[in-house]
Amino acid sequence: MKPYVYLAKPVPEEVENYIAEHCFYDKWESSEPITRSELLTKLGEAEGLLITGEKINDELLDHAPHLKVVSNISVGYNNFDTDAMKRRNIIGTNTPDVLNETVADLALALMLSAARRVPELDKLVKEGKWEKKGDEPLFGVDVHGKTLGIIGMGRIGEAIGRRAKFGFNMDILYHNRHRKPKTEKELDASYVSQEELLQKSDFVLLMVPFTEETKHLMGREQFSQMKKSAIFINTSRGQTVDEQALTEALQNGEILAAGLDVFDQEPVSPTNPLLKLPNVVTLPHIGSATYLTRFDMAMLAAENLVAAITGKEPSAVVSELKGVLK
Repeated sequence: MKPYVYLAKPVPEEVENYIAEHCFYDKWESSEPITRSELLTKLGEAEGLLITGEKINDELLDHAPHLKVVSNISVGYNNFDTDAMKRRNIIGTNTPDVLNETVADLALALMLSAARRVPELDKLVKEGKWEKKGDEPLFGVDVHGKTLGIIGMGRIGEAIGRRAKFGFNMDILYHNRHRKPKTEKELDASYVSQEELLQKSDFVLLMVPFTEETKHLMGREQFSQMKKSAIFINTSRGQTVDEQALTEALQNGEILAAGLDVFDQEPVSPTNPLLKLPNVVTLPHIGSATYLTRFDMAMLAAENLVAAITGKEPSAVVSELKGVLK
């Protein structure tokens, strides 16, 4: 008999068909996110669960006595209470690597947009405020030939670094938990302390996972160390930044501009002061949001789900839960 799994969000037809080959399943069909109460009612017999971001904690697991695997359609998995999952021998998987290049594209788009003030000047033109009185008030700053500092040199950081180095002839500094000699050689990148990176970089890009150690990694002290001409880019998680400190740094001219794909609260509150600043480019957490990449993420999540539920080793078990599947 096939195992039963629950799909807590719609997936492409080809992905759904793949799951159907191996499992019985039920699914959430609305384009609106599933409610917590609805999700809990669906888990009584489920051995597998496919989700995007819903919190996996003791409350949920108490409603899922047969659960063996939770498959996240995401690289990040801070929604997993890995201790609770480990106690119950439930593995968790994610979808790394398939979105590296797409997120790197977006990071460069944010850098260019913030440096050349693209959204601000687009609005000016569309509102009929472009006047021939000299263009100096419209000046931005160059990206090519500048110094990019990457905090968090994982695979996405490396993809960003390649674009910056070989596409824009930028000098690359990086700070990471561990040095990466191969990356240093490929990108002619220099491993430096975070303080030195902040002091020397024209663009500071944050690309770290969200953990207790990285919460508010960028705060008042860090922004005060940056150049007044520097631009801050965050494509990691919103909670890695103290948003009040960032707002003050931008308002006070401690840094020049920012490009943000993520926020502490998502969807971001319309009252968030960052949304009122002309020197901030804001996006709705779309780092991986292309049709092809989201398809690849959903398919990898499905493959992880099916592998785990049929007793095989998924290709992307999160590090804290490796070894749970015997």
